[in-house]
Amino acid sequence: MLDFSITFLVSIINIFVLFIILRLLLFKPVTKFMAERAQKVQDTIDQSEKDKNLARTMLAQYEEQLRNAETEAKAIIDNAREQARQDAEKIINESRLSAEATIEKTRKQLEMERLAALAIFRDEAASLVVTATSRVLGREVKSEDCLSYADMLLKETTNLDDN
Repeated sequence: MLDFSITFLVSIINIFVLFIILRLLLFKPVTKFMAERAQKVQDTIDQSEKDKNLARTMLAQYEEQLRNAETEAKAIIDNAREQARQDAEKIINESRLSAEATIEKTRKQLEMERLAALAIFRDEAASLVVTATSRVLGREVKSEDCLSYADMLLKETTNLDDN
């Protein structure tokens, strides 16, 4: 049979007291430590989820900003091209107007030179006609009469050339 001696009883009491002492001194603090540790781990997991969601949101915002920046860059490039095209057209038009003005100025100058040369030609032709008439008639002809006839003749020939 079982023999319950006093040592057995003392051992059970010792175990029970040890259990209570360990429970008060060791189990509760360890359990509390483990619960706090579990809570910290859970908080870290929750925070990492929040950070992950925040990162996704920020990534979406940055991608949207990048798309907007690309759109703005295209608009700026298009505007610059349009401005360059307009500037080129303006320069071309100014050059064309300048060239036309130069051509018109040159035409007027040539016309003036032509008229001056024609006047010199008329004077020389009139002198030649007077000289030739004097030689043909064998006498001196009044230069005023001959000059007026020569001018009239030259005007008629000039008008024929212009038409």
